[in-house]
Amino acid sequence: MSSKRGGVSLPERPGSGGSKGILSRVSSSLNQSPIVYRGKRAASEAADVGKKLLKSTGKAAWIAGTTFLILVVPLIIEMDREAQLNELEMQQASLLGTPPPGIAAPK
Repeated sequence: MSSKRGGVSLPERPGSGGSKGILSRVSSSLNQSPIVYRGKRAASEAADVGKKLLKSTGKAAWIAGTTFLILVVPLIIEMDREAQLNELEMQQASLLGTPPPGIAAPK
């Protein structure tokens, strides 16, 4: 029976006598099913593959990023410097009244 603490105690359900309810029996039989076991194993393997894919994708992103920094960024900087130098030469030529480099003087 249940303990008395100062309230009304309800009697136990008939037929419950410590045995499992129907829902818990069905649930435990489903959890022990080979289909559920295969499903859990497939989900676990899919999670492992996802982790490995994410890890390898991260490595590939690191390689691509560092390669870009080492090879492409200096090229971009050099092209920008060259464009600034050409613009400066054009400005100087226009101030001095000479034709800009690359344009032939008329004969």
